[in-house]
Amino acid sequence: MNSSFFEKKLNKARQLMQQRNLPEALKLYARLVKEAPKGELYVEYGHAALLSGDIDLAERLWEKARSVESGNVQVIFQIAAEYQKIGLHAKARAFYAEAAKKEPDNLLAQFALASKLAEISSVKEARVPMKRCLELDSANEEVRALSAQLDRRENKLAEAEKQLRDMLTAGVEDPATRCNCHFELAQILDRTKRYDEAMAALTEAKNLARQSLNAESEMQALAKWRETITRTTKALPKNILDTWNKSFPERVRTTAQPVALLGGPARSGATLLEKVLGAHPSVAADDEARAFQDTLALTDVTAPIPVARLNILRERYLKMFGKALGSSLVGKIVLDKNPQPTIFLPAFLRVFPKLRTLIALRDPRDAILSLYFQSRSSSNFLPLEQLAQHYAFVVDIWLTIREWEGLAFTEVRYENLVADVKKEGERATKFLGLEWHKDQTKFYEKNLDQPIMSANYDDVTRPVYTRSVGRWKNYEKHLAPILPILEPCCKKLGYT
Repeated sequence: MNSSFFEKKLNKARQLMQQRNLPEALKLYARLVKEAPKGELYVEYGHAALLSGDIDLAERLWEKARSVESGNVQVIFQIAAEYQKIGLHAKARAFYAEAAKKEPDNLLAQFALASKLAEISSVKEARVPMKRCLELDSANEEVRALSAQLDRRENKLAEAEKQLRDMLTAGVEDPATRCNCHFELAQILDRTKRYDEAMAALTEAKNLARQSLNAESEMQALAKWRETITRTTKALPKNILDTWNKSFPERVRTTAQPVALLGGPARSGATLLEKVLGAHPSVAADDEARAFQDTLALTDVTAPIPVARLNILRERYLKMFGKALGSSLVGKIVLDKNPQPTIFLPAFLRVFPKLRTLIALRDPRDAILSLYFQSRSSSNFLPLEQLAQHYAFVVDIWLTIREWEGLAFTEVRYENLVADVKKEGERATKFLGLEWHKDQTKFYEKNLDQPIMSANYDDVTRPVYTRSVGRWKNYEKHLAPILPILEPCCKKLGYT
């Protein structure tokens, strides 16, 4: 096959993949790798397999990519990125570590590993590749910013603040890094009770985030999307669970482990509760796994779904969850902690009719403030008003679903959990059909070895604290414009 004909076929395979004609795309990729057994092509082929729902084939192809070009760090990076996209953090970390080990003088490889460890692990682990990064290029903006974040997480607040202010004074060239520096500085200012300065730093960070996109267009699209979800959910009758049960009776369902969803509005304490429950030996819990997004999120709950399709979705979901967890699910209750699927709860219930639902709740004002402080690409550009409107939307969806007949659910308040972990944790544990286990008392010790997103790692690897309860009062004057938006939520959820 000559090069021009090969490129034509490769472009055709990519086009088929974009069109989601995955069977034909896979056939074409299979022929292409025979002609050109290159690592990068095997990575692409694996991505197509993943989109088709065949995670086992995808992993075999990625292993093949590594074997045919074992010394190619770029291929190893690509595989790590694929694992990162689907939330298999442990595997992504392993591939980043492999790349860093192969090329100890490669700043990109060392920084990728440091960033991944900072995202899902302890500061101590991230410090090792970070030290190498500083040895290779101590003036690098991204390296200095991440180093400051690690200092802040180790409570070296003065050192972190000096580093960030020095960088911002000198000028940070990369807009994303400059934005993150302001977010980090805001965290430090909050911890040192300089609340007005913290809010000023956040305002600057938000302004920078908006410069990289058409914020107005993004917010309009978000509003339209919310309207669609709300309309679809509210159109479903209160007895919809009975209808779905009759169309997908237990006798035709594939056997599955008991599944529970831990959701709720973002920054409402779901991570803490997940770690308490996940410390139980009979619970297989994961933090923001991609299993739901990759298998169930697009399930159409307004149209009939064949039994065979529902069973395929069940199997794919559990396989993806098990892959993310890296251990067997046999004999355990699957606990999927993820705020995002809260609004897609109907899809979850359509596929898993026996789903148990735990909803984490927190004072809306504290939740919004906490979210405003987080550096997230999906919401960095949103002003307080938009965050409040989105919060109200999530609460509205939940309150609508909560009225459905036959729904198995319980709500867990963050304030109650931090006040008495055992009492509230035991109640949630019993909701799952289990008795409290001694390992749950020191849940934070178990979490030292578990991948945890950076926004929560330092909070759930040590005993609980209550300083975040009522934190919004420190920023009351800044939150004043959005309090009317949150007031109905406060009343409906029982916060005064």
